[in-house]
Amino acid sequence: MKREQKIKELLERGVEKIYPSKKALKQFILSGEKLKIYQGFDPSMPNLHLGNLVGILKLRQFQELGHKVIFLVGDFTGMIGDPTDRLSVRKKLTREQVLENAKNYKEQASRFLKFSGKNPVKIMFNSQWLDKISFKDLIEITSNFTVQQMIQRDFFQKRIKEQKPIYMHEFLYPVAQAIDCVRMDVDLEIGGNDQTFNMLAGRHLMKVLKGKEKFILTTKLLVDKEGGKVGKTTGNVIFLSALPADMFGGIMAFPDEVLIPAFELLTQVSSKTIKNFEKQLQNKKINPMDLKKKLAFEIVKLNYGEKKSQDARREFERVFQERKTPSKIKEVRIKKREIKLVDLLVDLKLASSKSEAKRLIEQGGVKISDKVQEDWKREIKIKKEMVVQVGKRKFVRIV
Repeated sequence: MKREQKIKELLERGVEKIYPSKKALKQFILSGEKLKIYQGFDPSMPNLHLGNLVGILKLRQFQELGHKVIFLVGDFTGMIGDPTDRLSVRKKLTREQVLENAKNYKEQASRFLKFSGKNPVKIMFNSQWLDKISFKDLIEITSNFTVQQMIQRDFFQKRIKEQKPIYMHEFLYPVAQAIDCVRMDVDLEIGGNDQTFNMLAGRHLMKVLKGKEKFILTTKLLVDKEGGKVGKTTGNVIFLSALPADMFGGIMAFPDEVLIPAFELLTQVSSKTIKNFEKQLQNKKINPMDLKKKLAFEIVKLNYGEKKSQDARREFERVFQERKTPSKIKEVRIKKREIKLVDLLVDLKLASSKSEAKRLIEQGGVKISDKVQEDWKREIKIKKEMVVQVGKRKFVRIV
């Protein structure tokens, strides 16, 4: 791909908006100057997930064009918890918890970004400077913001209407993110469009304290019809640490309406090919299931390589289309000769509680050796090589 086309992809693919403008950023890039760019990653989860991959792929585009990239771990801000889109306060985490969550971030990101060699990505932790901010410093910095600026956030307005509390530390989150920009002296920040408010706070502080323009590039979010983040909602997050078969299966659960946006945001399939897929979908010349398998294949290939992606596709077809048991099943040893069905599901960690086990059974979601179980009160006689299945994707073999 020619440099001109790479810049076009950089500024358009998966991009929601650029501040102050796409034209201004393009002129800066064409001038030949190298940008210092960063994206912050909130270590509230134990692994990076597909939502993070959107920004990581954008960082990769900048790195490939020779720009300086910073991968910032928010080990300080992660303790506060980003209040964005939250109608209730986030649970605060300890420094130990956020560092434990972030311990695999570099390894997972290194599948896409180069942390060594020529023009390596620099990994930083914002506790390096935020730990050292004195109360005097904080007063001086916050004097550049108004309460009106902070309170205008839509989800804070919703909390006020619902008479739910807004805590002072939540007001300070965008201020802390703004300090990150100033301390690293960046030229551009990348983040999902739900982070626009926080990133604009940094742009404002850069102008006030350094008299410098900071570009902002917001990426599109992968959302369903109701606006929920796909692959990120509670219980549905797809981690980059997921096994290839599990990642493939998770992507196959995506709603049909996000197929084209997912190709744009989470793969390196050419824009021309994606437009062709979109036309085929609109004209009903391609089955959404087949296109979804192409999507899952491309995402898993990007993470694990082509061979493992092919294996994951074959495993999916074997289990979900041919209705066979997986080729590899977790094995668990059970010492009891007889056990209640609900207790068995809990012991095998296929249900978190007896009440959940009962619900799964009543919904017809439990099979033993391929037979649907309907009686949650039933006593099960344990047999060697017995396979217990919950839903479409959870299997355990008793040994």
